[in-house]
Amino acid sequence: MKLLTDEELKQALDKHIFHLISEAADELGLECYVIGGYVRDLFLERPSNDIDVVVVKKGEAGVQECRSADERLQERGPIGCMMAEAVKRKLGKGAHLSVFKNFGTAQIKVRTSPAPSQGGVYKSSPLGGDERGVLEIEFVGARKESYSHDSRKPVVEDGTLEDDQNRRDFTINAMALCLNKDRFGELVDPFDGLYDLEDGIIATPLDPDITFSDDPLRMMRCIRFATQLNFYIEDETFDALERNKERIKIISGERIAEELNKIILSPIPSKGFIDLERCGLLEIIFPELYALQGIESRNGRAHKDNFYHTLEVLDNVAKNTRERDSEKALWLRWAAILHDIGKPKSKKWDNTLGWTFHNHNYIGEKMVPQIFRRMKLPMNEKMKYVEKLVGLHMRPIAIADDEVTDSAVRRLLFEAGDDIDDLMLLCNADITSKNEERKRQFRQNFALVKEKLIAIEEKDRIRNMKFAVDGEEIMQMFGLQPSREVGILKDAMKEAILDGIIPNEHEACVEFLKETYLANKKE
Repeated sequence: MKLLTDEELKQALDKHIFHLISEAADELGLECYVIGGYVRDLFLERPSNDIDVVVVKKGEAGVQECRSADERLQERGPIGCMMAEAVKRKLGKGAHLSVFKNFGTAQIKVRTSPAPSQGGVYKSSPLGGDERGVLEIEFVGARKESYSHDSRKPVVEDGTLEDDQNRRDFTINAMALCLNKDRFGELVDPFDGLYDLEDGIIATPLDPDITFSDDPLRMMRCIRFATQLNFYIEDETFDALERNKERIKIISGERIAEELNKIILSPIPSKGFIDLERCGLLEIIFPELYALQGIESRNGRAHKDNFYHTLEVLDNVAKNTRERDSEKALWLRWAAILHDIGKPKSKKWDNTLGWTFHNHNYIGEKMVPQIFRRMKLPMNEKMKYVEKLVGLHMRPIAIADDEVTDSAVRRLLFEAGDDIDDLMLLCNADITSKNEERKRQFRQNFALVKEKLIAIEEKDRIRNMKFAVDGEEIMQMFGLQPSREVGILKDAMKEAILDGIIPNEHEACVEFLKETYLANKKE
């Protein structure tokens, strides 16, 4: 974090877009402020392309001086929308304006990278320089809100800047910087958000019970910000999370999943899940993960706490996916979260072996679609990817724990396909034994599996392999209709190829199929 002086704040806002907003506000006789995350991230020295601007009517004297602006305001609707329209005119054709008059908000999207003008010549960005991406600016009139108990949709009234800052979720998100020319860059921080930012604290501007009860999604946001920023949740605020946890039930699954995904993509996601468990939210929103916690002991033999083991695996995966595209990293991290989700259902005591979790990977694989459906996560190839990794996650470890045969490695490559590298990353992250000798042996054997994977893939091209003879040709060869017999022949050929008995070549496969067909007929 960097404590910025008044002059440094002015310099931080010395961008073309803020000067355009400033001009528009002064011309309309309105006050305007950049507020929330953009201000917070200036002090944290984090990049941000999302700008929230709050617009406030000036006092009576200001309105008297700008009577024409006030008349236009009444004609055009909410002042946030009016302000956005004025800024859009200044930005020109390169900006896209969306107006939501019913909500009193408007949004401008503008490219921050150079865009080609006529003749293919590039013109400079509204931010200046050649920054990449799209800038989003949200405009809203200052307002105060009141809530009913069964909804997070507020009743909204026009308000002052103070009213607007009172309704913000956390002190670090309530800071505002004035954009009007005569006060350009002036910080308005009524709740000492700057001090909380410096101390690494998440706290609410007003009574946290009211803040969380009014909009229960803020409880998820509280833990999300604490996780993303590695901040501490202030005691009174955390106590309010515990008291208001049941209110989360009025929030849609989609909104909860959105916040959960941001926690999962944080540098150390375990921090968020531990806070969710401590305050009681985890049991409500993710009972299957909550069920993993705890240690049971019998006859002096105990199993590990699978909840904390899962979080350790998640952090291990997070550590190795920080450079990845966030969309791809997200679903691999979900696989880490769910890899042992079947253990509570498979847990059994064996007098000889102790605690066992046989087939927990297959049980977990079947649980993945149920969990994704309930949590409103995508039921497409992303879910299938997680399902596959959960089902296969024991295979490399089982191979490493036994003799590493070519046949076992071929089968693993065939079943994992293009996801083999992600599967190996997950399995490596799953080696968390506290027994250093056992961990060393695992890693040694695991390295051998990796070497075999590379060698066999190079030699046999098993990954996403297509067999030399398909079902259609098998039916033509033997005059068969679609039937179980065709499937048996096809499976026998596949097993022979994966076992290394025959190569995946047309002539060898045809010969093998003829022999198998005749042998089956004799039986």
